[in-house]
Amino acid sequence: MASAATYDVIILGGGLAGLTLALQLKQRDATVKVLVLEKKQHPVDEAAHKVGESSVEIGAGYFTRFLGLLPHFQERQLPKLGLRYFFDDGERQDLTKRTELGGNVFFPAPSFQIDRGRFENFLGEEVLRQGVDFRSATSVKQVDIGEGQAPHTVTFQSKDGQPETATCRWVVDGAGRAAFLKRKFGLLKKHGHQASSVWWRYDRHVKVDDWSDDAAWAKQNDNLGKRWLSTTHFMGRGYWVWFIPLGSGSHSVGIVTDETIHPFATMSTYEKSMEWLRKNEPQVARHCEGREAQVQDFLGYKDFSYSCKQVYDGDRRWALIGEAGAFLDPFYSPGSDYIGMGNTFVTELVMKDRAGEPTGTIASYYDKIYFTFFENHLSLYEGQMHLWGDAKVMSLKIIWDFAYYWVIPAAFFFHGQLTSVMTFARHRDVLDRAGVLNRAVQMLFRVWHKSGVQVATTFIDIPGIPFMYDLNQALHEDMDLATFSARLVNDLTKLERLAGELLGAALVDVPELDTSAFVGVTPIAPENAELLATVLPRLRAVRRDAVGAGA
Repeated sequence: MASAATYDVIILGGGLAGLTLALQLKQRDATVKVLVLEKKQHPVDEAAHKVGESSVEIGAGYFTRFLGLLPHFQERQLPKLGLRYFFDDGERQDLTKRTELGGNVFFPAPSFQIDRGRFENFLGEEVLRQGVDFRSATSVKQVDIGEGQAPHTVTFQSKDGQPETATCRWVVDGAGRAAFLKRKFGLLKKHGHQASSVWWRYDRHVKVDDWSDDAAWAKQNDNLGKRWLSTTHFMGRGYWVWFIPLGSGSHSVGIVTDETIHPFATMSTYEKSMEWLRKNEPQVARHCEGREAQVQDFLGYKDFSYSCKQVYDGDRRWALIGEAGAFLDPFYSPGSDYIGMGNTFVTELVMKDRAGEPTGTIASYYDKIYFTFFENHLSLYEGQMHLWGDAKVMSLKIIWDFAYYWVIPAAFFFHGQLTSVMTFARHRDVLDRAGVLNRAVQMLFRVWHKSGVQVATTFIDIPGIPFMYDLNQALHEDMDLATFSARLVNDLTKLERLAGELLGAALVDVPELDTSAFVGVTPIAPENAELLATVLPRLRAVRRDAVGAGA
């Protein structure tokens, strides 16, 4: 066995999380010695196997703004025309007859569709240029955590090679679901969100704009013929189906279900998935028929969502990033968000340690911040998938969920406050209040859905809602701490107003609604709505036999 080399940080796994962390560490301190161990041989195939292709603001901002990789995205990836939703109209035969919620124009804070193979190949080359010791086709065999200040020891083996060892001060698990350290320390934590998924790629684009020759429907979108650039969701009770275009020319398609409503066994092969689509999404099935020769891969996970007891340990100097720690649900495309936030926490811990600062307490704070975001995010999904096809409730839920995301986690990330424990402490009361309010609003949506209210076919342009556009635009504004704090307080007040407008609209449909969870929130009648003034009139309740009659 060769003698052990010494590193500051060894990263187990050279996928999206591990490679971006290595790059972030080198950008913060070019002298830091980093070893990345990746099981797969590089370069990897483009457009194959991995999910996590749709980015939203935090993840996209992390890659382009914080890591400085915008040129790659502009030249080699596709711009994303937001998240787009087609809700259940009862027949699912014609997307022009389904209520549509989505971007009519690109938001100010950009996002992208990520060809994972293409991006990870680029990252592999980039970290090597930055001086990272990146080993592909290398398997981790053992990790021994040193006691006290003693170094950690990692044993690994390259393909057809002899076992090697290396020592390090920090070891970071970015090995995805292999979760080397999580398994070693027994950190897996289950929760109540039971969801499963399958996915595949076609070797060419499948453009939803071509699914209808209805000129009026086409003209609803200012970017004529560009709906296909969105992450498109076809929504029904207990499921959604995604369509995501990739820069290599492939198209990603996936089915995500509530395991208790649509079991994994009903879609566990491509043939079963096609039969599932014929039953649940017949128009989607028609546009997938006859493409067997175009299929590049097929994969899936049963019960894919999980949490973790701990992701950062500053005393013992280890961390978990990406899917090696916790994974929620792809519905709002949060995977790269948690990579960006997690890597930023880890980078800060490593840099503090290199400066001689103790990291035990601060790591505990970062752990709490990470899981506070995770638990609030989990509340958006857990026990909610039965409402997915509800055009009225889901349109308003998505608006609320986006607003909450931009006001709190995205704002803290974009304005450099994510790792500032003092900023979180300063605003603890209003942030705690926002968390309580979010849970009350999520409960409201579940109760509201039970009323069975339906709406006529309509189109809602999210960037066309003034306060939503403003929240998104503010993410790219330069703010000092005083400006950020003032903006945060103002936007949290706006969330309170939004909750009041949602509560007032719900009381029209569900007069007997229990409002006790909304302490301090005054219901605002729909005719007095300001934030939702352009939305609520488009979601008027109609008779069941009038659904699809037009808005």
